Amino acid sequence: MGIAGIVTVLVFVWLIIGAIAAGQRHYYDSAPTNCASTGTIAETIVAGPLNYLGMNPKVADCHVDVPQPSP
Repeated sequence: MGIAGIVTVLVFVWLIIGAIAAGQRHYYDSAPTNCASTGTIAETIVAGPLNYLGMNPKVADCHVDVPQPSP
């Protein structure tokens, strides 16, 4: 296994640990109701093992600017 394979495995394990942390915080118990709850789940997964070192990412509010069609 080359360096690319090792990095791929490490990233995969990092994200799995983040998904486990989100599950332990019961973020999957109900469907996300808004952009902020979806963002919180995503940030928790990306934070990975840092969740167990005291990081608790939360998205308080988010705005999705969808391009509007020209008049």
